[in-house]
Amino acid sequence: MRIKLSFLLIVCMSAVTFLAFPNEPDIIPKPFSLIKKEGTFIFNANTKIYRNYEEDILVAGFVNDFLRDNYGFDLNVRHSASVRDGINFVLDRSFEKEAYELTIDSRSVVIKGNTEGLFYGLQSLLQLMPVEASASLALPQVEIKDKPRFGYRGAMLDVGRYFFTVESVKRFIDLMAYYKLNTFHWHLTEDGGWRIEIKKYPLLTQVGAWRRSTQTDNKNTDQSFDRLPHGGYYTQPQIRDIVAYARQRNVTIIPEIDMPGHMLAALAAYPHLSCTGGPFKVLEQWGIQKDVLCAGNEETYRFLEDVLDEVMELFPSEIIHIGGDEAPKDRWKECPKCQAKIKQENLKDEHELQSYFVKRIGKYLESKGRRMLGWDEIMEGGIADNAMIMSWRGEEGGIEAAKHKHQVVMAPTHYLYLDYYQGDPATEPFNIGGNLPLEKVYHYNPTGAIPEEYHPYVIGVQGNLWMEFIHSVPKLDYMAFPRLLAVSEIGWSTEKKDYPDFRKRVGSNLCWLDKMNVNFRIPEPLGLENVESTSDNVTVSLTPPVAGSQIYYTLDGSDPLLAGVLYVKPIAVALSPTTPVELKCVVKTLTGRVSTTYKAQYSLKKTAD
Repeated sequence: MRIKLSFLLIVCMSAVTFLAFPNEPDIIPKPFSLIKKEGTFIFNANTKIYRNYEEDILVAGFVNDFLRDNYGFDLNVRHSASVRDGINFVLDRSFEKEAYELTIDSRSVVIKGNTEGLFYGLQSLLQLMPVEASASLALPQVEIKDKPRFGYRGAMLDVGRYFFTVESVKRFIDLMAYYKLNTFHWHLTEDGGWRIEIKKYPLLTQVGAWRRSTQTDNKNTDQSFDRLPHGGYYTQPQIRDIVAYARQRNVTIIPEIDMPGHMLAALAAYPHLSCTGGPFKVLEQWGIQKDVLCAGNEETYRFLEDVLDEVMELFPSEIIHIGGDEAPKDRWKECPKCQAKIKQENLKDEHELQSYFVKRIGKYLESKGRRMLGWDEIMEGGIADNAMIMSWRGEEGGIEAAKHKHQVVMAPTHYLYLDYYQGDPATEPFNIGGNLPLEKVYHYNPTGAIPEEYHPYVIGVQGNLWMEFIHSVPKLDYMAFPRLLAVSEIGWSTEKKDYPDFRKRVGSNLCWLDKMNVNFRIPEPLGLENVESTSDNVTVSLTPPVAGSQIYYTLDGSDPLLAGVLYVKPIAVALSPTTPVELKCVVKTLTGRVSTTYKAQYSLKKTAD
């Protein structure tokens, strides 16, 4: 974690009307086993941190940074082979890779686990910290035994369509790590921009990283473009820095170089790698492009191998993502080189040409000790040996790949595309479409549609954020949170679902995000729903969706932001036999952020004459 950012949970929760500790600590993702006991552990500046290892494991330093930033003191760190009174980090390599145990009694805090487990135990510890800043701090006594359901728990950031700074990327990694997400899929190349420095091909960033304008809506009028030059890329030293930063937080970065489609930015720089020779320009208007890399040109493969060599030098990840999606075959059908390659390799058609392309790249990666991951289109024309599949066009690709014993990451659009709307489009920021509320994300089961015998091939899940219409950090926050918390829970916790319990835990965590200036979408108040009643009086009980927030409401159709009454007790609604009553409300957080207006209708059920 990036301590100064991630450890301000206390500051947030100190303003919340919690007394002592909740019935069960509000940890996300939900631990495998948590037993809360009576009593507390009290510590202060005289308490010691003990560790039984000499390795450069940063958790003890993370704790001290947190204490220093929030309470004005830190703790002395000492080596001890045995557990002592105080806070103990016990490295135990017999634990599964990411499993941990966290035990708090009246005398000590003990976190046990492998290297990764110590880190994840720390993340849970942070969410147990006391709410008030004082010289003596109290923790609830608990016993937690925890381990993840899946080894791959990912989030994808598309910086190809819209560039985000190094600091913004690190901030995103911080938030991932806090919620025990361990894989950052970095979508680095697109039709709309090439974002990674490749020294052998400098025009990729000199030309391919920049465009004159960006599409901001889907009306395709003159007003649909901002006419603001946009671009940027990450230098190789910057990438090394981000990779090291992520590694300290147990996050592996998987780079994606999308091919053979989504390569217009590269073709703008090196048009001879296309089937037509161009000219091309970096994409400004979103949509699938016919111009792709020429699969019949041997120079294309030399170019890609050179690019991948530099990518692999920068990223130690075993997995390299090669995209493979949305690659139209129109140019290949007309290209003499592609048709000659089809004949030379005894291929049936252009679909098999794509399979040839993908398999060839896969073999090259394998020769370098890496594994290929691609979108489910790479299965078309025949799947490459050892290829890993990321299923996005629904679950069908993942099901088929698992049945053929290929490892699968589930990322279907209708459950895990976090750039989709999460409420009424009329009251939400403009985006690409779809409808994916928080509850739908939370209830997704990655193995639910897959026969049990193939479950071991599903290695995890990933939430995806595509940037066609996400052009700022505040909007990125809004689309990612709180839905990324649900992705965290899908990937870590068991498949048993309890949405009211999850929403309770979300409420506490959103308070922290609010204090961290994370511009999350404020969810609807709990209890707000359409009701058709047989009684002419209805009592509506609401719960604020963010801990410490307030609800303002109206019943007369007026704007609750301007004329709302503060909710302090259940609302008595008198129903008319002719006209439904509309309850409107907004939520205000502790920092003053205000939600969109939420509505529910209450009507009298008509009876038969």
